[in-house]
Amino acid sequence: MKSLALVVLLCLGCGLMSSSFVLASPHMWSKLILTQHWPSTFCSMEHCDPKFDYWTLHGLWPDKGQECNSSWHFNVTLIQDLLPDMQKWWPDLITPASSEFWQYEWQKHGTCAAKAESLNSQHKYFGKVLELYHTLDLDGVMKKFNIVPSETYYTFDHIEGIILNFYSVKPKIQCIHPKGGKVQILGQIEICFNSDFQLTNCEHSETDTLRLIDFLNVKGTEFSVCDHATPVYYPPLKGKPSM
Repeated sequence: MKSLALVVLLCLGCGLMSSSFVLASPHMWSKLILTQHWPSTFCSMEHCDPKFDYWTLHGLWPDKGQECNSSWHFNVTLIQDLLPDMQKWWPDLITPASSEFWQYEWQKHGTCAAKAESLNSQHKYFGKVLELYHTLDLDGVMKKFNIVPSETYYTFDHIEGIILNFYSVKPKIQCIHPKGGKVQILGQIEICFNSDFQLTNCEHSETDTLRLIDFLNVKGTEFSVCDHATPVYYPPLKGKPSM
C-alpha cells in the first residue's frame, strides 16, 4: 500500500509539474493586438502606390510567442471565401496580388494565436481578424470625430483622446519620426483585446519600436510610439485633396 501511495503521489507531482510547465510556456498569450496602418505613410517611404484611403490591417498579434509551429504552413485555399475581404481590408501594400504578406502573418503570429481553440485554424484566425477589424471600424470612428487626412497638423493628445473616449481603452499609436523632429507622421494604431475578445488597454513603453523590416523586408524604417509634444501629420492619399 505504501508503494502504491508513493506512486500516486509521484504521478500527481508529475501532473502538477506538467501543468506548471504549460502555464509558464512562453507561447501562452493573454492579449491580442489588432494592428492597423495608414497606407499613405507606409507608401511614402516604400515607393508603393497605396490606392487605399482608409486604414488597412497589418495583423493580429498575440502578446507572447512568435512562429510557434513552423510545420503549420499557410494554405490560401483554406480561406478562399475570405479573399475578397482580405484583398480589400488586409492588402499587401507592396505587392497587392501576392499572398506572401498573409503567409508571413500566419507563420509568425497566427500559429501562436492558434493556441486558443477559437483561433485554431487558418480560417478561424483570418476570419476573426476581419471580424474584429469591422467591429472596431477605426477608420469610421476617426472620420466621425473629424480626424481625417489633412495638411493641417493634429495634436497627439487629440487623436489619442478620441480613440480612448470612444473605445474606453488606451491604444498604442505609432508614428514615423523624420529627422529634424518638428513633426511626426501618423503611421500605425494598435487596439488590444483579451483572450475573450473584450477590449483592453494596450500597455507600452515610450521606447517601443517596430522596424518595418520585421514584416515586409523593408530596410531602415521604423514606427515608434508617437511623442505627446510633437505635432502629428496625417497625410492624405497622394493626388486626393485633404478632407
